[in-house]
Amino acid sequence: MTENLKTIVSSETKTVEIHRSKPTVIIGERINPTGRKSLLAELKAGVFDIVKRDAVAQVEAGAAIIDVNAGVPGVDEEPILRDMMQAVMEVTDAPLCIDTADSTALESALSIYKGKALINSVNGEEERLEAVLPLVKEYDASVIALCMDDEGIPPTAEDRFRIAAKMVERADKLGISAERLVFDPLALTMGSDHNAGMIAINTIRMIVEEFGTNITMGASNISFGLPNRPIINATFIAMSILAGLTCPITNPLEEEVNLGIQAADLVMARDEFGMNWIKSYRARVKKS
Repeated sequence: MTENLKTIVSSETKTVEIHRSKPTVIIGERINPTGRKSLLAELKAGVFDIVKRDAVAQVEAGAAIIDVNAGVPGVDEEPILRDMMQAVMEVTDAPLCIDTADSTALESALSIYKGKALINSVNGEEERLEAVLPLVKEYDASVIALCMDDEGIPPTAEDRFRIAAKMVERADKLGISAERLVFDPLALTMGSDHNAGMIAINTIRMIVEEFGTNITMGASNISFGLPNRPIINATFIAMSILAGLTCPITNPLEEEVNLGIQAADLVMARDEFGMNWIKSYRARVKKS
């Protein structure tokens, strides 16, 4: 098996190491206006109170990296993304995951960021590779690499792996090492395809075995349209951690998900003497 690689993401004052020997790194997903009317209204008004509250709450709940998405319909993404990032950086020193499909907004955001950012995202589409990989190189960033290309999301783990291999090769030609690629095998909802969970897990296994890279996922997608979603999400994330997942994009405020990640780390011998589990338990008891 290939050596497991280490991905470094940092702010001006804090560094996060992503590696399979270490506890799972949670990337907090809540700062995203999609489906959140109150956040959307604030952002359109140039107000960032919810952004700041969400940033603090996620870090307190265990998120080590904060994803910032400024996808507000009808609004120029470049200035609002910068403003959202500044708002988050005012209240926490957690490193940021810059989440945008707008390459102009991405470059602008990277230009003001002090540290090693995580970019969300690139994929195997030629246009996206040509737009994003040079920015990864220029700003010494890491990037989430989605296992899809110009033909869409492949239905098999083998074809998703093929796209991952293509991105490793393209990045290498630009001098971007594989440790800076964090692959997303793409979790689709099992409500539409009961095979979706195993396809994602098998993709993880193949990528990790061949390249040793770190793995992320928008893990909550797996349960869309199904009842008792937090239980499904927690189980899926725990099983994916066994397969090689290292830094899921998820909501740390969902207790079932958070506990599932902590329990998985304990079982995987990444929580020495169970101290993180015990600390978490005591905090919950005190809070209740």
